[in-house]
Amino acid sequence: QLPLVQSGGGLVQPGGSLTLSCAASGFSLGTYSLTWFRQAPGGNREGISCISNSDTHYEDSVKGRFTISRDNAKNTVFLQMNSLKPEDTAVYYCAADRYSFCAGYINGAHLYEYPYWGQGTQVTVSS
Repeated sequence: QLPLVQSGGGLVQPGGSLTLSCAASGFSLGTYSLTWFRQAPGGNREGISCISNSDTHYEDSVKGRFTISRDNAKNTVFLQMNSLKPEDTAVYYCAADRYSFCAGYINGAHLYEYPYWGQGTQVTVSS
C-alpha cells in the first residue's frame, strides 16, 4: 500500500479548475511538510508548492492560481488549481518531508530525500 494516495486528476479545459488530494496511509501527516511536484512531458519533476504547519510556498508559475491547504484531522493535503492553462499539463505528485517546515522545498532537496511519495496523477488542460 502506498504511503500517500492521490486523487482528483483528469482532463479540463483551459480556464477550468481541478482539486487534487493527497492522503497519508500508515503514518501521520501532521508533523510533516508536503510538497506538490509536477512533471511535464519531457521535463524534470519540479516542486510547485509546499505547506507545513507554519509556512506556505508557491512557484511563480502557479502563484495566484493554485492554493495549497491541509486538513490534519483527515490526514490529507489538497491542491486547488484554478484558471488552468495548457502549460499546467503534467503528472502531479505529492511528497512528504520530515521537516516541520518547508526546508526541503526551500533548499531544493533531491527527490530521494523525500521519504514518502504518492503515485502521481495526470492533469491535462486542453480544448
